[in-house]
Amino acid sequence: MSRLSQLIERHWYQPTWWLTALLAPLEGLFALVAGLRRAGYRLGVLRSQRLGVPVVVIGNINVGGVGKTPLTLGLLASLQQQGIRVGVISRGYGGSHAQPTLVLPESTPDEVGDEPLLLAASGAPVVVGRDRVAAGEHLIRQHPEIQLILTDDGLQHYRLARTLEVAVVDGRRGLGNGHLLPGGPLREPASRLSSVDAVVVNGQGADLPLPADLPRFDMQLQCGMLQSLAQLDCYRSPDDFAGQPVIALAGIGHPERFFHTLQKQGFTLQQCLYFPDHHAFSAADLPGGDSPIIVTSKDAVKLRGVIHDAAQRARLWILPVTAQLTPDLAGWLLSRLKIRHGR
Repeated sequence: MSRLSQLIERHWYQPTWWLTALLAPLEGLFALVAGLRRAGYRLGVLRSQRLGVPVVVIGNINVGGVGKTPLTLGLLASLQQQGIRVGVISRGYGGSHAQPTLVLPESTPDEVGDEPLLLAASGAPVVVGRDRVAAGEHLIRQHPEIQLILTDDGLQHYRLARTLEVAVVDGRRGLGNGHLLPGGPLREPASRLSSVDAVVVNGQGADLPLPADLPRFDMQLQCGMLQSLAQLDCYRSPDDFAGQPVIALAGIGHPERFFHTLQKQGFTLQQCLYFPDHHAFSAADLPGGDSPIIVTSKDAVKLRGVIHDAAQRARLWILPVTAQLTPDLAGWLLSRLKIRHGR
C-alpha cells in the first residue's frame, strides 16, 4: 500500500480538515455518478433482473473488511443444518475467470479468487462471475435443486434483483468519518441503511447511526483451534504458544482486527505483517527465522499453493473463526422468505 493510500485511509477514521477539503471535489464526483446510477434503477431507466429463486444479498456500504465472508459461512452452516438447499454467487475478486465459473475442488485462487474457495469448502455450490446475474443463472443451471442464493458482497450490484438485503457494519470502526469515497470509506451514504432489510453489526465499540426500526443482529467471531498448514490434521490451542513470540501475517481488508484478536487470545506478537486485501502471496513474503506464523483461513487458501518448502510450511498456523449471531439470523431469513425445512 502506498504512503498516499495509507494517509487517505487513516483520514477515513481519524479525519483532518485539510484532507477533507482536498478530497471534496472527487467525493462530489463519486456521489454524483453513484447517485445517478441508483436513480437509474429506481426510475426504471436501468433494469434489474430476477432469478428463479430468492436472492439474499450480504453486503456493506463501506470498503474494507467487515466480516461478510464469515457471516456468509455461518449462514450457510445454519441453513444447511435445516435442510435448505442453498448456493452462493461471488465476484471472485482476483480470479482470472472471464465467464461464470463453478468452483470445483481442484480450482485455484488464481482462477476463482480466495473467498469463493473458503465458501465452497462448506459443501455449498459456489459460482463466481463479474456479472452476478449471469453467475446466478449459471448456478441454477448447474444446480436446479437450489432453493436460495446468497451473494457474498453485491449490495451495489443493482442489476441483480434481490429478495432481501443484509448489510454488515464493523462495530468497532462504524462508518468512519461518514464521507463517500475517496473522502471517506463509504460506497453509499449512511442513509442507504434505511432501505436494507436487516443489519449485522460485527463486534462492538462504535455508536452507530442505525434506523430505530431496522432489524439488528449482533455478530461475534469465535476463534477455533489453530490448524497446521503442513499437517491439516494437527491442531494446537493458543495456550500451546504461551511465552513463544509469533508473527501475525494477513492480507485481508481489516488486518488490525486479526492482530487484535490474536492479542486477545494471549499471543505474544513479535511482528505484524499486513498486505493488501486479496494479495497474491509468494514465498518471499514470509519473514526469515523460525518463529511460528499465524494466518487467517482466507490467506491460508493462497499460501497453501505457493509455500512448498517443508520447513516454511511447518511454521504456518491457521486461526479459523466462526460467526456467532444473536438473535438467529438464519431463522429470521427463512421466516421472511417462507422457506421451511428444505421444502
